Amino acid sequence: MNLQQLEYVLAVERHRHFAKAAGSCHVTQPTLSMMIRKLEEELGIKIFDRSKQPVMLTPAGELIAEQARRILFEVSRLHDLLRQQKDSLTGELRVGIIPTLAPYLVHRFINRFLEKYPGVHLSVSEHTTSSILKRLKKNQLDLGILVSPLNDPAVREMPLFYEPLLVYSCHSYGKAYLKPEDLDPEELLLLEEGHCLRSQIMNICELRRRSDKRLSYQSGSLETLMRLVGMGQGITILPALAVESLDPDQRQRVWPFQTPVPVREVSFATHRNFLKNDLIEALKEEILAAVPAEFRQRSGTVRIEL
Repeated sequence: MNLQQLEYVLAVERHRHFAKAAGSCHVTQPTLSMMIRKLEEELGIKIFDRSKQPVMLTPAGELIAEQARRILFEVSRLHDLLRQQKDSLTGELRVGIIPTLAPYLVHRFINRFLEKYPGVHLSVSEHTTSSILKRLKKNQLDLGILVSPLNDPAVREMPLFYEPLLVYSCHSYGKAYLKPEDLDPEELLLLEEGHCLRSQIMNICELRRRSDKRLSYQSGSLETLMRLVGMGQGITILPALAVESLDPDQRQRVWPFQTPVPVREVSFATHRNFLKNDLIEALKEEILAAVPAEFRQRSGTVRIEL
């Protein structure tokens, strides 16, 4: 038995397909299949049920996969401990970020971070909050950038900044600041289920939708919702970083909330046993330098729960 065989087992578990798993491991399918068969012969069990499509773990295979995750995680911890004894910052950091944050945040820090730390390999992918949590627990991600609180005992949360939420509307209100009660809940355009921003909007407006609304549109994209508002089809609520990319005409549709301003708490999330604290601190420093300084303050704001 060797570590490579355990990595191959987890790759097949993740992809449910031998060819895709081999591609993710940068080996040929025959090589991956042969290594797994050798492990099965050594252990005297079948790890995968190959008669099913997609490929499934057998009951014994479930136990092997869980133990493989633990072994590979401890090996990665050993590498991290040794790496942190060196002077230079090196290693891999696998980051998952929620879709309502990624388009407006990643470009702000990524070039500076990569230039400043050439020894770090940064892998960034977009996932919903639930997917990030699942991947953190399976050691498929090192770090999540998402909205908290999560209230998950297996995850450690580290608040980064507090991003104001703003109204994006086709209406004119005749005043500088809005209250949640100024908004007609029946005109709100929402993200689809699974996005934490959807839950926060519903909490801000105490939303109760009627079934007779003429337009009920749920999207996975803030950009789609903004286009609908631009066509005169209602209102939505945007995070402040998304507003900064709008053109002058679009900015005329933006309305701030009255104090206390509703904010979403953007945080790092890691598995509770995660060790790459030096990499995290370096990334945190670059992100905080890339967002407006006022986002770091909670005074005059109210954090909206998920």
